[in-house]
Amino acid sequence: MDTPARLTARGVATRERILLAAARLMYVRGVGATLLDDVLATSGTSKSQLYRHFPDRQALIEGVVDLQCAQILARERLDLARVRSFAGLQRWATALVENNALQNGAYGCVLGSMTSELAGQSERARLTIKATFDEWVDLIERALGRLRDNDELRPDADTPNIAIGLMAALQGGYVLARTAHTITPMRTALDLALGHVHQHLRSTTT
Repeated sequence: MDTPARLTARGVATRERILLAAARLMYVRGVGATLLDDVLATSGTSKSQLYRHFPDRQALIEGVVDLQCAQILARERLDLARVRSFAGLQRWATALVENNALQNGAYGCVLGSMTSELAGQSERARLTIKATFDEWVDLIERALGRLRDNDELRPDADTPNIAIGLMAALQGGYVLARTAHTITPMRTALDLALGHVHQHLRSTTT
């Protein structure tokens, strides 16, 4: 995420405080239901401070999209880099389910939520979210590649499509969990997707 040039340390802190407050509100309430006055109250900043860093609401929304995408990719790069076995892939999926369970599945994936609200309104936001999803899928595919390199996954496994299937199960699970306010559908969707991966292991006794 780019920071405006020549900001003082205090200015950088103010900008980050505004972004974090806006990101939290937009995640819980939705982008459309989050008012600038809400952001001001939550961040403890003035209108002049907000408009100095974000000239309009659209600029603030785009800043939030950049922040959320960067945070998700930082987490997934770290977590998926650890996946070198099918058991590791299961641990990765379980961690996502358990993290969502902290909210009883109420809010879902921030990327999915932003996509539903912004894809038809902001081309810049859509492209940023698309690039994030593309890299996330690529990270999953690389993890599957390590399973193949370690002779756990069969050489003929279609890792690009399996990675897309895992992402589709994950995002669909988020949506169903958000609707039901329980992570059970998310766990079920990922278990089924992992079952498909299991079918492509060299030995199905794992």
